[in-house]
Formats: sequence, C-alpha cells, structure tokens
Amino acid sequence: MDEFTRRLTHLQQCRGIGWKTIYHIIKVNPTLSDLYEQDFLQHFSSLFKSSQLFNTALFDLHTDTILNKISLYDQHHINLITIADECYPQRLKETFQPPWVLYAKGKISLLNHNDCLAVVGSRQATTYGQKAIKCLFPKLISEKVVIVSGLAAGIDTIAHETAIKEGGQTIAIIAGGFFNIYPKENTSLAEHIMKDHLLLSEYAPDSKPARWQFPQRNRIISGISKATLVVQAKRRSGSLITASTALNEGRDVFAIPGDITDPAYEGTNEIIQKGAKLIIRAEDILEELRYN
Repeated sequence: MDEFTRRLTHLQQCRGIGWKTIYHIIKVNPTLSDLYEQDFLQHFSSLFKSSQLFNTALFDLHTDTILNKISLYDQHHINLITIADECYPQRLKETFQPPWVLYAKGKISLLNHNDCLAVVGSRQATTYGQKAIKCLFPKLISEKVVIVSGLAAGIDTIAHETAIKEGGQTIAIIAGGFFNIYPKENTSLAEHIMKDHLLLSEYAPDSKPARWQFPQRNRIISGISKATLVVQAKRRSGSLITASTALNEGRDVFAIPGDITDPAYEGTNEIIQKGAKLIIRAEDILEELRYN
C-alpha cells in the first residue's frame, strides 16, 4: 500500500469528514503530504457543521486507531482502490461524487469490464421476477455480460445466484463493510463472491450498514455499469433510485413489463412509460450494450 492510499483511506474514515471536505483538501494538497501537520486541518474548519465535528475529525486524524485497522487489511485480503488508481472503474469516475476509496475483495479486473449490467428489483421477489431472470441470464452470461447488484434479499440475490449458476461473473456492492454482511442470510453468498467474483463497498470493513447507505450504494451499482435493468419494482422503490441515478448519468435503463393490476410492477411499468426500454428477451439488452 502506498502512502497516498494510506492517507486518503485514513482521511475517508475520519468521523465528520465527508466527500466535499476531502475534495477541498485534495485541491490544496493533492498528494496529502501535509495531512499530518498539526494545524493542517484547521485551514478547512469552516467546512464542518460544528466545532464538535471538527474536533472529532481532528482526534481521528492524529491518533493511530484508524491506521492500525488499515494496516490489517492485507491479512483479510482487502484491496484499497483510490480514485487515483488505474484500476478504479472509469465509468464510476464519470459520475457525481464518486467514492474516494473503494474496498474490494475478489477479482479487481471485473471493475472495468466492458459489459457490466446492473440488475435491481424488489426484496419481495415474485415468481414472475425469478422466471424473468432465469429466462434472460443464460444468453447474457454466454455473451460475457457481468451482472452487478446489491446483495439484498429478493431480486438482487436471485441475480447473483443465477449468474454464478450459469457460469458467469458477478459483482456485489454492499452497504456497510465486509465484516458486517447484510442481510446475514447472504453471508455464504458474499463469501463465495469474495472468493471467485468481486465484493465491493465504499465503507470501511468494520462499518455497520445504516439505512442512508443503501441509496448511496445504489449510485455505485449504476455507476460501474453500462446499463441498468429493473426486473420488478413498486412505485416507491430503491430500485427506481438506482434507475434514476443511471438516467441522470446518461446510462441506458431497461425494464421488464409486469402485470398492470399488480402493485409489485407499478414502478417498472411506470419507468417504461417514461422512456426505459421494454425488455422481453436477452437480445433486447445485448443490442443496446454492443451499440453503445
């Protein structure tokens, strides 16, 4: 681990320091060579919402607690990928407020695979949603499409498991850190993905998943992907947040149509009305991925 990676990771884990604060710090000191100077953080005190937050960040920066944790990551085969690294996914760099640091376990090469497809949907997967995935995935996998999802219950889990079963590759992006897999029933699936595929997070390994991290996580799911497929979603759904993020970044959004009398498909049907491409076969997705 080089010194810049260590310092940026330390800074990112300091309580009270957010994306914008790091942005302003790096603008002033791109290599972070002055980070541990006693009065360095004082120059950015106006960026903190309170003196308490500033003092907390200052404490974290000038004690060894976080650095000691970082020094143990190699033992757990945790890779640190900063926004300055060549392997950092180019598509993610082009999004709004990309993570400064990614924590990764598994096949790093998947990050810049040309045909990454985000697959999102309800935690209450219907039989129809499962059948749709099992219908579309064999052809997608045979064409080397990498399936990206969020390891959540329901559609996410089915997407990861089907990709693996079909002999493909998958990337799981989680809220929280590697030492606190959520949901717990997906721990074995996560361990398999860490070993043979790729598990990714923007949160330190000992972070516990918080409610606000899930919509934040969604921007990475769509951000590293060439396009997003919504399999099944209610009108108000986290899956639609992912789709909206993809649209805002100029990425393609696909959706599988559902029963117009069932609330479980109101979200997917609605985004088709708004311009998402209606998907009925794998070729509908492949022609867009290859065209773009």
